[in-house]
Amino acid sequence: MNIYLILQMAAEAMGDREAVKLNNDSITYSELNYMSKSVASLVKNNEKIGFLSENNLLMPAALFGAAIAGVEFVPLNYRLSEEQLNMQLKRISPAILFTDQDIKCKGIKTIGITTLALDNKAELDNYSDDEAVAVELFTSGTTGEPKSAVLKHKNLMAYILGTVEFMSAGAEESVLLSVPPYHIAGIAAVLSSSYSGRKIVQLPNFSAEAWMRLVIKEKITNAFLVPTMLKRIVEKFDDNLSLPSLKNVAYGGGKMPRSVIERAMKLLPHVNFTNAYGLTETSATICMLGPEDHRSAFNSSDALIKRRLSSAGRPIPSIELIIKNDEGNICLPEELGNVWVRGEQVSGEYKGIGSKLDSEGWFPTKDRGFLDSDGYLFIDGRADDVIVRGGENISPGEIEDVVRTHPNVEDVAAVAVKDIEWGEAVGLVIVASSPIEDDEIIKLVRTKLRSSRVPSIIKYMDELPYNETGKLLRRVIRDNFAD
Repeated sequence: MNIYLILQMAAEAMGDREAVKLNNDSITYSELNYMSKSVASLVKNNEKIGFLSENNLLMPAALFGAAIAGVEFVPLNYRLSEEQLNMQLKRISPAILFTDQDIKCKGIKTIGITTLALDNKAELDNYSDDEAVAVELFTSGTTGEPKSAVLKHKNLMAYILGTVEFMSAGAEESVLLSVPPYHIAGIAAVLSSSYSGRKIVQLPNFSAEAWMRLVIKEKITNAFLVPTMLKRIVEKFDDNLSLPSLKNVAYGGGKMPRSVIERAMKLLPHVNFTNAYGLTETSATICMLGPEDHRSAFNSSDALIKRRLSSAGRPIPSIELIIKNDEGNICLPEELGNVWVRGEQVSGEYKGIGSKLDSEGWFPTKDRGFLDSDGYLFIDGRADDVIVRGGENISPGEIEDVVRTHPNVEDVAAVAVKDIEWGEAVGLVIVASSPIEDDEIIKLVRTKLRSSRVPSIIKYMDELPYNETGKLLRRVIRDNFAD
């Protein structure tokens, strides 16, 4: 099945229902279908369809238009430097690029976002099969040069059909989309909302104030946020403010500090919170910590249940998940190892590199974590982030979790720093609400963990570096310790 089937069904069953809204402009599912076919009619000689802009009404049409034309949709990061952007444009050429920027690159035909002439002359229904590539997404590249992950129609359709019921949303339901279009969460939101019939309200430039104003104005019922966004909303939230329309908030894209989600649950007790853990290569969500899990953990006096607020939840029904150690053996509960997943929605394939699935279809996520006795997944961090001190593997996450218990610590990151004696040692960067003595942190870590986890050097910053999708940029922190 091709992802265009989602829009085709929506246009036929609820064509007059609002599909996408930005500011005072909106389009219905019928209009979105017409726009998508107009986009498809522009494709010549198997050109890809690129998209370089903030969220706007054309983005969903470009996604579905590429599917109709049987070519790849490639959203690009509009925050990249000119050099980085040109490098990626060369990699996707030849392509039609919808953009509001002045782009000159060989093999790239630009069309202004506001100048698209809608000219749907023919019924274009010879779209590609489910084995074809639907979307090409450049990974965030938090540890180096970004790879280009490819998601086939069958991967994306497996995710949608396994997690969303057709027309399950009421006509009054809407989702506030504030993640950028080049993030897998943005792609998934368009597909899942179109299939369920939920209106997408776009917020191109996120701020906590703008987000809350739009929730009130548009009577938003659903939203997706990355942890840094929710943190800023919590910090700006006025105790007298009420968001009665808001029913469901999903979050993902990075590790959620337990203090942030606990504060959010106190401020918005009527809201159902869901932690959605996934990767670009898995077509979005593979594990979920649902609303009932949140409430039972929040209200529990059992420490093992309460800590589940920091977990990624359990695998969705269509996903298999295992933890393996470095020798390839299955880990026992509570044993830290590497996270592997398998399922129809898992692509695990990169342009120019090929598939990373093993012979049995398992994909190495490169995340480290463990499962508790009830199958809840706890993500510790990326495998590349492990600190190797004298041959001993040290998890940054275990150190960060301990340091966060200090009342004056707002945020923290542990990274590997060079050490003459041990090869690597622990470097710590802290964001503090008020001054902290280094000895306080050293004593805290030494008391809770082994002496090898004690930081050799501690620095303080006003804020940690995150990318726009909420991922901590550890390489930037490591560079800060380079001297």
